[in-house]
Amino acid sequence: MQRPFRFGVLCEEMGDREAWFAKARRAEELGYATLLLRDHFVPGTFGDQFAPISALMAAAMVTSKLRIGSMVFDNDYRHPVVLGKEVATLDALSGGRFEFGLGAGWMGSEYEQAGLSFDPPGTRIDRLEEALQTFKGLFAGTSFTLAGKHYRITGIQNFPAPVQQPHPPLLIGAGGRRMLAIAAREADIVGIMAGPLNAGLPTSDDPAAYSAQRFDQKIAWLREAAGERFTQLELSVLTTPVFTNNRRQGAEQIAQKRGWSGIAIEEILEMPTIFVGTVEQIAEQMLERRERFGVSYYMTFDHRMEAFAPLVDQLSGR
Repeated sequence: MQRPFRFGVLCEEMGDREAWFAKARRAEELGYATLLLRDHFVPGTFGDQFAPISALMAAAMVTSKLRIGSMVFDNDYRHPVVLGKEVATLDALSGGRFEFGLGAGWMGSEYEQAGLSFDPPGTRIDRLEEALQTFKGLFAGTSFTLAGKHYRITGIQNFPAPVQQPHPPLLIGAGGRRMLAIAAREADIVGIMAGPLNAGLPTSDDPAAYSAQRFDQKIAWLREAAGERFTQLELSVLTTPVFTNNRRQGAEQIAQKRGWSGIAIEEILEMPTIFVGTVEQIAEQMLERRERFGVSYYMTFDHRMEAFAPLVDQLSGR
């Protein structure tokens, strides 16, 4: 069975208190399923960000149906016992509207600025696996103990209990084979990245990372690791569609903006996370790609929230 479509807004443009409240209310009015925030201390290419826990709680308090989510918490920035309590509290006080996005961390420059050790990918991923055991153990509501390599926890019982049981939906952002395998086993939602994050830098400048063939490979890895569980997974990607009556011209704009050369326009138009065309054409593309890849949960940036809204109206729940 195919999952119905739903859509989220990943916020990057931070304003003041009233602007934040207005954005949350507007996202709900437009029919978006989720309002999401990154987890960063420094601006990076995406600009300064609100602290996600308090900002998401504030958004939940001025809305009634809109879900809130982290895209994604960096596991290294908070001990899992501390973050587990925050997550359970967010879920309890939002009335069961929190979606728990978690990743192994990637922005090496931020670690350095904050005085945090930026360990090799294997170490960060090992630590994430132990953290996932911790979160699920804490959310179970019983006394939890873990004697791991990275965390040692003795007899802690989490409070409060999350409203959503057994725990808030867990989204794991993954691009490489090992992370996709972990997501296949542990997540409810898999945020599939076009390319892995190597050495703290995204590989988004490589057009091959966005190809349909590469995406097919990621889905195959995910399916292999998940086994029978694959049908329970919700698949998600982040996209910024180009709305235009001239698809070829729109694809050329994408290539120019991203610095891609020597790539056929047809290849860009076939990339699973890139959409070019009219609202009707893009809606049809999303239907076709759900059929092929299984992706049903699309996120876009807040500066595209209004332009993207007709797609939300046309496809949500279908």
